[in-house]
Amino acid sequence: MQLLGLYGVTVVMFFALDFLGLRYLVGPLFQRHVGDLLLESFRAGPALVFYLFYVAGLVWFVSWPALRGDGVGAAALNGAILGAIAYGTYEFSNYATLKAWTWQMVATDLAWGTVLTAVSAAAGVAVIRALG
Repeated sequence: MQLLGLYGVTVVMFFALDFLGLRYLVGPLFQRHVGDLLLESFRAGPALVFYLFYVAGLVWFVSWPALRGDGVGAAALNGAILGAIAYGTYEFSNYATLKAWTWQMVATDLAWGTVLTAVSAAAGVAVIRALG
């Protein structure tokens, strides 16, 4: 039951923060550089699959071990590492293969994904620990 609570808190935190990040940070940047490639409205299905699976991996590999032992700091650190790996894979692959991809996009989205993943993991662990 604790694992499901951890997943629930983490997915809500991740989704809420990423909504803000996509709306005010990453979205405007991508619109400026690759706006002609973007859909007028995003495809909700693939986005939902990403969120559910990414957070499941985050919880399994980072948050659950941190909750059971190392604590909030470990969740933040290991979440940052996982976020940098995942978002870095996406960004550097795009930069290597797409003409319009810029270093500004790479740096911004990589930093955002690193912070987003770290904060979501730490918040999930902190909330579940606070609830007992």
